[in-house]
Amino acid sequence: MNPVTGLSLGRIAIGAAALASPALAGKLFRLDTAGNPQLPYLSRMFGSREIALGAATLLASGTARRNLVAAGIAVDAADAFAGVVAARDGYVSKPVGGYLTVPALAAVAAGVAGWKG
Repeated sequence: MNPVTGLSLGRIAIGAAALASPALAGKLFRLDTAGNPQLPYLSRMFGSREIALGAATLLASGTARRNLVAAGIAVDAADAFAGVVAARDGYVSKPVGGYLTVPALAAVAAGVAGWKG
């Protein structure tokens, strides 16, 4: 499967989970769902963004698709940065920070592979 297609489908699946069940998404991301009453709101914002980016990328072609892949790379790099900073600043434990950062970096790598390919 093309890395961009796989990444786009993954975005839609993760986004749908975050939108439909923020508590489940929080647990999957190893976040403190009980201690963060605003987490459902932020999870749904995240979920809608992921669904939109994944669907738009799947539907696009040519230059538009390439530009959406580049946008996805930027978003995933920002997510990786957020994971590092969250661990550094003590908002999440270091293991959870790694758990949040590694998939984002893998998504960057998949995006780069698809963007160049």
